[in-house]
Amino acid sequence: MATRERSRSGLGGELAAEFLGTFVLILLGCGSVAVALAGLPGSGRQEDAFGAGNWLIIAFGWGFAVVFGVYIAGGVSGAHINPAVTLAFAVRRSFPWRKVVPYVAAQVVGAFLAAGVVHACYRWAIDAYNAKAGVTRPESLDTFSIFATFPAKYFGDSWFGPLLDQVVGTAILVALICALIDLRNTAPASNLGPFLIGMVVTAIGLSFGTNAGYAINPARDFGPRLWTYLAGWDQIALPGSYQYFSWYFWIPIVGPLVGGVLGAVVYDLFIGRVLAARDTAPEPGRTGD
Repeated sequence: MATRERSRSGLGGELAAEFLGTFVLILLGCGSVAVALAGLPGSGRQEDAFGAGNWLIIAFGWGFAVVFGVYIAGGVSGAHINPAVTLAFAVRRSFPWRKVVPYVAAQVVGAFLAAGVVHACYRWAIDAYNAKAGVTRPESLDTFSIFATFPAKYFGDSWFGPLLDQVVGTAILVALICALIDLRNTAPASNLGPFLIGMVVTAIGLSFGTNAGYAINPARDFGPRLWTYLAGWDQIALPGSYQYFSWYFWIPIVGPLVGGVLGAVVYDLFIGRVLAARDTAPEPGRTGD
C-alpha cells in the first residue's frame, strides 16, 4: 500500500494526470469537430461543415478543450498534454529528460482512448452523414477529419507547406505558453493561465487552422490516427495517403516537435535572457558585489 501511494504521489500520479488531461483534450476537441461535420442539422458535405460559422465551433471547441485539459491536470503534472511541450521543456532544462518518454506515452494513450469514445458516441451521426453525402465507403476522408488532420488540397503533393505550417503553429503555441507561465514576465494571476493557454490555441486555429488542421500536438494527431486505423480507415489514417497526398502521418509528429523546441528557444533568447539579466542586475545606485 505504501509503495502504491508513493507511486501515485510521484511519476505514476503525473502520468495519470497527463493521461486524463489529454483524454479530456481529445474528447472535447474531436467532439467539437464531430458536431461541426456530422452533428448539426443539414450536415452532409464537408465544404458546408467547415464553413466560416462551423469553423468557429471547431476553433473554440479545441480552445476550451485545452482549457479544461490543463485545469484537470495542471496541479499534478503541469498539464503538458502535448509531446511538443514536454520535449521543449526538457530542452530548456525545466523538465527532467527521464520523464519525457513516459509523459509522451501517457499522452498518446489518453488521446487514443478518447478518440475511441468520440467514435462510439458519434458513429450514428457518421453513418447518417455518409448516407446524405452519398459516400459509399463508410471510412471516408471527410469522417476521418473528425479525429486527425490532413493538409489542404492547395498544397498538392508538397510536404514542405504542411510541415512549415506545423512548425510555425507549434512555435507560436510554445512561445506563448512560456510567456504565460513565466512569473518574471506578465504571467496571469488567479489561475487564469489555463484559460489563456486555451485561447492561444483558439487564436492559432483562427489564424493558421485551415492549412493542415493545426494539430500542433503529436499525441493529439497520432493517438486518434491510430484509433481510426484500427477502426477501418486503413491507409487514410496510416500512412496517411489520400487522392492528392501520400505518407502524411509523420508531418504532425515531426513538425510540432521541431516547432515546440524552436518556440521555447525563441522565447528564451528574446525574452527569457532579458528577464534573467534584469533579475541579476544591481539595483540603481548600488555597485555589484
